[in-house]
Amino acid sequence: MDFQSSLFQAASAGVADLSGIERRALTRGAWVDVLRAWVPEADDVFARLVADVPWRAERRQMYDRVVDVPRLVHTYMIGDPLPHPVLEEARDALSAHYLPELGEPFRTAGCCYYRDGRDSVAWHGDTIGRGRSHDTMVAIVSLGDPRKLHLRPRNGGDGVVVEMAHGDLVVMGGSCQRTWEHAVPKVAHAGPRISVQFRPLNVF
Repeated sequence: MDFQSSLFQAASAGVADLSGIERRALTRGAWVDVLRAWVPEADDVFARLVADVPWRAERRQMYDRVVDVPRLVHTYMIGDPLPHPVLEEARDALSAHYLPELGEPFRTAGCCYYRDGRDSVAWHGDTIGRGRSHDTMVAIVSLGDPRKLHLRPRNGGDGVVVEMAHGDLVVMGGSCQRTWEHAVPKVAHAGPRISVQFRPLNVF
């Protein structure tokens, strides 16, 4: 795939620090951080993930039938080597930056492959595990074609839309997983995109 790179200058070919991150406060203790063009060599990272991640299709019970999950997935658990060294650097940088707030490192990396605009994720919060009752964080590295992350408060109210472009970082934090929901809706036209979600232990 030929994406327009959004590279930045970084010392010794690693991810840059997160000093330029911008935070948007939501309601009820939730917030979203955004840092544009954070991932260096984003084209190479994307191509490596397409080729090397052991993608799998899943099926899920929905009401009275079993349906295809509209994206391909794979999760790297604790101790699993990640498919590109930039992702290892990204996880370590996120753990160091957010340690004062989060109190623990990011441990797992869930990967989703949105092949085109028909692939999506429905409204949800990451509330399996500690996200149901505790503040936590989910850090998303977006690679490939831009897609929009929609967020809405669980009890109604105005929502927020964040466009995630090639190499961008988006972090949902505070109470976001239990007081807000998020989704990546289907669109008429979109190229392939990969989302890498870094999470602490026991957050799903």
